[in-house]
Amino acid sequence: MRVEQLMSKQVYWCRPEDTLDRAAQLMWDHDCGALPVCTGNGETHVAGMITDRDICMSALFQGRPLHEIRISDAMTRESRVCRPEDSAADAEKTMRGAQVRRLPVVSADGQLVGIISLADIAREAAREAQSQMARPEISEIEVGDTYAAIVESSRASAGASSGQAQAGTSPPSSPR
Repeated sequence: MRVEQLMSKQVYWCRPEDTLDRAAQLMWDHDCGALPVCTGNGETHVAGMITDRDICMSALFQGRPLHEIRISDAMTRESRVCRPEDSAADAEKTMRGAQVRRLPVVSADGQLVGIISLADIAREAAREAQSQMARPEISEIEVGDTYAAIVESSRASAGASSGQAQAGTSPPSSPR
């Protein structure tokens, strides 16, 4: 199955110069947890991604209201992308390697044309399993492994953000 058959074609996006309140409002209005950040006059070239977690952490650590913080100060700039003609398995491998749940889909000239999520790929893996394909393109186990890699990455960064050491250690005990 190709990415273009699974991706969402209606994609909401924001610009680096927009503020975090705009990104948060778009996410709320369209029930999504991440947005591509695009540059270009009249064109949509992906410059990065912004997630609801990026917004929360930026507001917390900067101690300023969302309308005072630019998306460019909170976004992830090393965004991985895929192309409409890529296979779902290739997109899943990219997600696993980058430890992300979503990938912007770009055309050959770099224009944003869609977004694919791990949930889109999981639905396809389940469909393939139910149809008992002789050789499924992607398995539910692979999707599970990718999700586990993403969650492990989130746990490690959450521990580092809160000042705790890496997994396996506990925070100092508080005096009684």
